[in-house]
Amino acid sequence: MPSLEKWKQFTQARIGLNRSGGSISTKEMLKFRLDHARAKDAVLLEPNWELIHESMNQLSTKYGIKNIFVKSKITSKQEYLLRPDLGRRLLDGSELDLIPKDEGFDLSIVCIDGLSAKAIDENLIFYLELLFSEIQKTKLTLSPLVIAKWGRVALGDEIAEKLHAKICLVIIGERPGLSASDSLGIYLTYKPKIGNTDESRNCISNVRPKGLPIPLAVKKTIYLIHEVLAEKKSGVLLKDQMPNESLSPSQEKLIPEN
Repeated sequence: MPSLEKWKQFTQARIGLNRSGGSISTKEMLKFRLDHARAKDAVLLEPNWELIHESMNQLSTKYGIKNIFVKSKITSKQEYLLRPDLGRRLLDGSELDLIPKDEGFDLSIVCIDGLSAKAIDENLIFYLELLFSEIQKTKLTLSPLVIAKWGRVALGDEIAEKLHAKICLVIIGERPGLSASDSLGIYLTYKPKIGNTDESRNCISNVRPKGLPIPLAVKKTIYLIHEVLAEKKSGVLLKDQMPNESLSPSQEKLIPEN
């Protein structure tokens, strides 16, 4: 039977904690409090919106994609935590109504702060950079890139429906835990519309350097986009048959060190 020390290299879960009498050691207690504080900060703090806007503008210039900033019906962080229903709907008077959409788009990408400011600050731009690089190799048509404040996953359905997109791709800060406060969640929905529920989405979770590496998450995203378009369905109706892969040495070099 392997020792717990050997098991620890495969998980960030709290196993084999050192104890002193009937209690865990001071070192383990302090680490628990630090991780708890990080999780709270991820939820309660705001992303660095100024830096996000600057980075988005650079991406837009590089890839020729317009970006739009929108808000949900939420008016404060406290309301965001208490009223998830309002986070699923777009604030009236959105700039999205001014976008020409006679022919529609294959894909609408919606970036939402969600429940982890840290995930957005540290991982969003790197994910988008790799994603746009891969999308350029395809014939996919993209709607303007949308950045949404105080939104939930379902907010993407209303946005993509307004833009007449076949697929909605939501990138959102996931609810943090005590072992991870910087995870992105990626959600794909075919025929997005108001009222869609979670069984209609495919999810790529735990996207972060120490979870599912971002280069692999991008590869999975591209795979699912093509599958959704080919099968014309998503969520529980679409079986993910992509084989498990590992990173090549060149891909590993792309992962930033936190």
